[in-house]
Amino acid sequence: MPPVLQPQPEKITLEQYEALPEGKRAEVFDGVLYDMASPSQIHQSLSMQLCTVINNYIIRKKGICSIFSAPFDVKLSDKPLIIVQPDIMVICDKSKLDGKRCNGAPDFIIEIVSPGNPADDYIRKLYHYENCGVREYWIADPRKKTITVNYFEGNIINSQYSFDSVIKVNIYDDLFINFTEIAALLDL
Repeated sequence: MPPVLQPQPEKITLEQYEALPEGKRAEVFDGVLYDMASPSQIHQSLSMQLCTVINNYIIRKKGICSIFSAPFDVKLSDKPLIIVQPDIMVICDKSKLDGKRCNGAPDFIIEIVSPGNPADDYIRKLYHYENCGVREYWIADPRKKTITVNYFEGNIINSQYSFDSVIKVNIYDDLFINFTEIAALLDL
């Protein structure tokens, strides 16, 4: 008996993605559209604290990089179409910004794990971020109280830290994020 063929998901084009209703949260992997859930309160609070620390550092150092938080599109690839909305991203090459999205890999991405779909951050996004040129990728997991650091330029992959750690951002010489302070502010 021949194997049963599974229907293949419909592929979406960039034009179809851009025509989605305003405010629709979705990402595209290999041309397939995936809906995203709204972030939780702890997710938003952690994102705000991390953005504040990183942005204050960039301002203090008069840095050239810019920080963005979701929802902000990043088109990692045209063929196959890959569009993500990282929770936090740092972009140092301003030529990648076109007014509506980042075209190409950000330098630094932090994803905050959502309980409904942790495999997205730990497997699918890790694979695409590494292969599309992201320099550094952190996975912050509020439920496990862990941070996984993937520094692709330095081959530091899957170094795990707890929320009572001070962690160096590898793309910078002297940026350290104190998760003990952040966890205390968030009452984790």
